Amino acid sequence: MKPKNNNNTLDHSRLLRKFLSPSSYIYRSNHHRHGHLHCLSVMAQQMLNLVFFSFLFLTTMTLTRGLSKKCFVTVVPTTPLLTFLERVQETALDTFGEKDFDAKPYVDLSLKLNLSKTEKAFDGLPRRGENRTVSVKDLKEFIATYFDDAGDDLLYYDPVDFVPEPEGFLLKVKNPEVRAWALEVHALWKNLSRKVSDGVREQPELHTLLPLPEAVVVPGSRFIEVYYWDSYWVIRGLLTSKMYETAKAMVTNLIFLVDTYGYVLNGSRAYYTNRSQPPLLSAMVYEIYNRTYDVELVRKALPALLKEHAFWNSGYYPGCSRLQPQLKSVLCNVEQTQARIFYKSMFFPLAKLLKHYLTLFHIASAAESGWDFSTRWMRNTSEFTTLSTTSILPVDLNVYILKMELDIAFLANVLGNKATTESFLEAAEARKNAINSVFWNGEMGQWFDYRLANGTICKESETWQACNQNQNVYASNFIPLWIDLFHSGS
Repeated sequence: MKPKNNNNTLDHSRLLRKFLSPSSYIYRSNHHRHGHLHCLSVMAQQMLNLVFFSFLFLTTMTLTRGLSKKCFVTVVPTTPLLTFLERVQETALDTFGEKDFDAKPYVDLSLKLNLSKTEKAFDGLPRRGENRTVSVKDLKEFIATYFDDAGDDLLYYDPVDFVPEPEGFLLKVKNPEVRAWALEVHALWKNLSRKVSDGVREQPELHTLLPLPEAVVVPGSRFIEVYYWDSYWVIRGLLTSKMYETAKAMVTNLIFLVDTYGYVLNGSRAYYTNRSQPPLLSAMVYEIYNRTYDVELVRKALPALLKEHAFWNSGYYPGCSRLQPQLKSVLCNVEQTQARIFYKSMFFPLAKLLKHYLTLFHIASAAESGWDFSTRWMRNTSEFTTLSTTSILPVDLNVYILKMELDIAFLANVLGNKATTESFLEAAEARKNAINSVFWNGEMGQWFDYRLANGTICKESETWQACNQNQNVYASNFIPLWIDLFHSGS
């Protein structure tokens, strides 16, 4: 039953008006004068010194190895199984060759026997030639003997809330052909629904799949696990299909990841424990609540949302080093074996990989951003090796954090937690001002990513300059319009 219009159902913009006085756009008029871009006056530069915004702005995460000790630390592989599977993966690359090589299935394999027996058998495989290559026949027999197929630890699942034609489904769609097509799309939920097998929970050391407690909806094809920000659009679709219980189960799984790791992983595999994805968990909870008014879901989710917000705004990331009190960026490590496989599968010669090793952590950063890959992250849009993701302040990530703050304020208000509501509205107002101060371009009418002038996140401070905005047009330039606080005429 839909509640009455009271404080518990205030939208984001009404909440801001209720608790805060408008104070946005205080720097916008200083950014552009006389029809052209220019660098700010000394006073404005001091006001917009990026050190001031160090608690606000987040660059996306990076992977690296062997660089400055000031900026980076070593990260050990996440599990013994994953370390071994990387060896199998590398051997498969040498055995089958680079053409059409898909590295992912090898790290999705699950063991039939314990790891020590499997490793012993692997080490005993006959190897030939200077490169000590395993034959195709021997490697295929080894994999068939000691591993279950990738994906066997995820079982097909019949969602409890699926019906062929939900009541009230897309009532505005009247065209019979379009409606029939929409119902065919709706039917795909049954094909994409899975449940983690009991074996993953009973013997997690045999799997790279993580033991999620509830049913999941997977993206499909070779992606047979949950992915963080994919789940947002999955949930929007589930809500359209009136599959509210499945949507809540998806959120419960992500809350489990926050409780276990301190944040939502990129995906539900052991090899994703070193990075996240665009933080949209709060938006998922917000969307579900606005359809179901399930206060208990909000009560369960809020502690996890507070924990995730603290993660994205902290200087700590498990196994990594986040610079403090400088611009927030997570710096992680990737083993060279993984790097070689990635580059070979991308048709990068190994010599070029070694020459452009810095590109590796820009690649991982781009993967976490959800834009893998885009000229948005390249200094030279025609050359992939000029990726500089880690030296860019992205519009969209900061908007996602702003959305998280607004969502938390809203959900805390649902629970009657006024102190948390006020605190997060204040944080949202500060971030909104910063977004407009650093990203907004009044002449172009867009928000542009900001490139750090020195090309690295290790610099202690940097003064804002309009000429460092990336004025190429991307969809991310308009992400602020997704938030009620940014709209035409504001």
